[in-house]
Amino acid sequence: MEVTWREAMRRALYGTGGFYLRERPDRHFRTSVHVSPVFAEAVSRLLRRVDAALGRPDPVDFVDMGSGNGLLAARVRAAVPPDLAQRLRVTAVDLSPRPGDLDPRVAWEPEVPHGVTGLLIANEWLDNVPLDIAEMTPDGPRLVLVDTSTGGERPGPAPGPEDLAWLERWWPLRAPGERAEIGRPRDEAWASVITRLSRGTAVAVDYAHLAGRRPPLGTISGYRDGSPVPATPDGSCDVTAHVALDACAAAGERAGAQVSALTTQREALRELGVTGARPPIAQASADPAGYVRALGRATQEAELIDPAGLGGFGWLSQSRLREEKL
Repeated sequence: MEVTWREAMRRALYGTGGFYLRERPDRHFRTSVHVSPVFAEAVSRLLRRVDAALGRPDPVDFVDMGSGNGLLAARVRAAVPPDLAQRLRVTAVDLSPRPGDLDPRVAWEPEVPHGVTGLLIANEWLDNVPLDIAEMTPDGPRLVLVDTSTGGERPGPAPGPEDLAWLERWWPLRAPGERAEIGRPRDEAWASVITRLSRGTAVAVDYAHLAGRRPPLGTISGYRDGSPVPATPDGSCDVTAHVALDACAAAGERAGAQVSALTTQREALRELGVTGARPPIAQASADPAGYVRALGRATQEAELIDPAGLGGFGWLSQSRLREEKL
């Protein structure tokens, strides 16, 4: 069956028997959460900063968007100091069933609750929000239709006016054969997160690209069992595409974000104390076991901030510091 890529992704990932309704992401790929507890420790430090900036409200929220197996939510809860833990309300948001071994103090919801006061993290969530693909033809941009069983493609109808306007603003197509992933659904998804933020900060962490440096052939890809596979939207694999985070940032600002920052994971984690620095060699003789532990941690930190890997991910941070009265 041929449909647009947005519909194909929706069915493959979230439809009946869809990939994300039956699979846990850690079985198929490693995110920063799974690389090391260091990531959750850094997020917990960010949570403490947000909590202090908000005047230490009771309760204060931590929301893990696209939680997968709930590991980040559980680790952040375990990492915060007792005074914060007593006020902390942790919510994992995911469409899949709640894991049986998840900390019972972590709530499990299918969508972001309204009135979040605190910190929301969306780690590798936006890249799985379904979107359409457009390709430039001699007759102008055309939506790409895909066969959901084979992954075969052909040009379809022209995009609608809103999608054409998005393309012209954020990812203009000029030469025949150029392709773009129309990020308007991701903008809308991120804006909906910001509107549910009463006071606090929302952070999106993802594969990303910026205007002027978009990949000319797009980024749609598939993953299964830890390896890249053809992006066949039949439900057998993850189907993902990088995120135009600058467009999401603009959508967040329209939705009420008052402060925005767009950087890389490397810079964001370094600012949160993740340096990858190796322990002093003298520790090897004075405390061999401690040295081995410190060296292992340094290796994990280095992977998280590697600019050619996870450190190159985009970090979009947007805050609402005061609740606006309508």
